[in-house]
Amino acid sequence: MPKAATFKQKRRFIIGLGKALHKFGTNSFRSEAHLQHVADFLELRAWFIITPTSLTFVFLDDDDQEHNFLVRVKPSELDLGSLARTDELVDELISGKRTLDESIERLDEIANKPNPYGRLSTLIAFGASSGAFAMLMHTSWNDVIWSTILGLVVAILIFWSERSKRVTEMLEPLSALVCALAASGIASFDAHVNVPLVVLSSIIVFIPGLSLTLGLSELSARHLLSGTARIMDAIMTLFKLYFGAFLGMSIGGLIWQPLTFVASTPLASWTAWLAVFILSTTLAVLFRLRKKDAPWAILGGFVAFGTSLWASAYLGYALGAFAGAFALGVYSNLFSRVMNLPSSIVLLLGLVVLVPGSKVFIGLNTAISGKEMLHVPDIGSQTFLIFMSLVAGLIFSNVAVRSRKSL
Repeated sequence: MPKAATFKQKRRFIIGLGKALHKFGTNSFRSEAHLQHVADFLELRAWFIITPTSLTFVFLDDDDQEHNFLVRVKPSELDLGSLARTDELVDELISGKRTLDESIERLDEIANKPNPYGRLSTLIAFGASSGAFAMLMHTSWNDVIWSTILGLVVAILIFWSERSKRVTEMLEPLSALVCALAASGIASFDAHVNVPLVVLSSIIVFIPGLSLTLGLSELSARHLLSGTARIMDAIMTLFKLYFGAFLGMSIGGLIWQPLTFVASTPLASWTAWLAVFILSTTLAVLFRLRKKDAPWAILGGFVAFGTSLWASAYLGYALGAFAGAFALGVYSNLFSRVMNLPSSIVLLLGLVVLVPGSKVFIGLNTAISGKEMLHVPDIGSQTFLIFMSLVAGLIFSNVAVRSRKSL
């Protein structure tokens, strides 16, 4: 690092980088490792504690004087396109293509960059992701169509929350309530609609399966504070969603008289592959992936799903999830080594296909109401084993093939 760079410049860049990584959804142990790597390059003595709700930076200057910086933040959303740009920026700084001042300016540009996908694309992605999830559940076309429509309603509520703080505070239960009310009304004239499944599909973007998996991964890496905070936040999100859905269906039962449910012919097995393609494509939009990176991430969804499906036939669902996570982890690390980009870009999208967040919601419904949304034997133990298998698969994959990047 050029000696011309002052302590204040280095500190400013590191703090800005830490804020950016958190804003773009990087988990705690990857953020801390990356910040330490950059600090070592800058010849800056620094230590970091990153959690979903706070960032702590400790610096020592040349006179051994300590400088502390603490900021309170909110849990962030994934922005994998900006994460890739930030990683490229750090590479340019390390290679000497950018000065530290230029890097600070570029970091601000990346952090303030608007969503590369327009409102219409994002709206369609929300609706299509709900329909794709219903397809993965091997339900009927009726449920797929209605789930897609209600997914669009959820997108409208999300857009509204960006302009209203009050809506933001009650977004999850409000979305579940609105979808449950609407699904109950739909069931009053369409007897082929599985109301609980349609509600679950329509609010699938809020189901914190990925957060639970990342929280368990952080706990396995001994980042106890961050992992516990992430898991508790995910559990509270589940409670808010379930309460909204329960309240909505209760009110809907008072307003409308649902018809007796008549099961339709389940979707053909090949539709699951179509669902994976649609879901992965919509996630590329919702995670704001760069268009040049999106095909690799979508392929990661197929790697995870295909390997899990193949292994499940021989090993069962839990070990099938382990195989899927292992294959996905190896694929994402190879992607990182070949493309010189963070493995998170393809890992997180593929992981969404595997995480059993919906099973947690279904199990919660079964435990409280005593009714089954879908017949899944031993759903509680099965869900726990799948989560453990996913974490283990990622750990084993990192041992088998090391990623070139810390992100």
